[in-house]
Amino acid sequence: MQDLTKEDYLNGQVLLIDKPLEWSSFQAVNKLKWAIRKKFSLKKFKIGHAGTLDPLATGLLVICTGKFTKKITEYQGQEKEYTGIITLGGTTPSYDLETEINETFGTEHITPELIYETTAQFIGDIEQAPPVFSALKKDGKRLYELAREGKTVDIPKRKVHVSAFEITSIDKLNVHFRIACSKGTYIRSMAHDFGKALHSGAHLTALRRTKIGDFNVDNAQDPLVFADILLGSEEN
Repeated sequence: MQDLTKEDYLNGQVLLIDKPLEWSSFQAVNKLKWAIRKKFSLKKFKIGHAGTLDPLATGLLVICTGKFTKKITEYQGQEKEYTGIITLGGTTPSYDLETEINETFGTEHITPELIYETTAQFIGDIEQAPPVFSALKKDGKRLYELAREGKTVDIPKRKVHVSAFEITSIDKLNVHFRIACSKGTYIRSMAHDFGKALHSGAHLTALRRTKIGDFNVDNAQDPLVFADILLGSEEN
């Protein structure tokens, strides 16, 4: 990590972070904010991320500091790429591992050929309903709050664009994939809808964001490592 001054961070930096599993995006941003403020004794400091990742997802967070926080909207709008695993044969209310399997389905009819053929239905402009367990708001409340209260919410479908949906390997009921898509695409919803398209059920069991525009997770850093290097250099 290059040595940056207080002025560098205030004038604006783009920091690439590899979000750990079970961390919220807010936690990752907060870790950097705390480290930078401590290092330079800053009382006020602008910092934010360009696109949330669920706690059960890992991978690229683009974090902007200082004056570069104005660029967040621009970065949020760029195409994103993910890899992950869709597990066939069961659905969950959250469409991922946040909740338990609530329904199981037959998978005997599903062949590798059918899996590969079905991806074509999800490429291009598609409509999808966001998961009820999401941070979107309805009537001032987060959808996941309403879902946890057991309330039924009517969520309108939205149009998103998927430029690539590639099956990279199939391991029994675990379908490994790579997806490139527009802002606002829910990979959990794609997993759920993919199961339906196969006349079965499915849910997302792993997700990693690898790219946002030209930014790549290969160049990203663990937030704990970032903090340790930044504050460690203070002691040397």
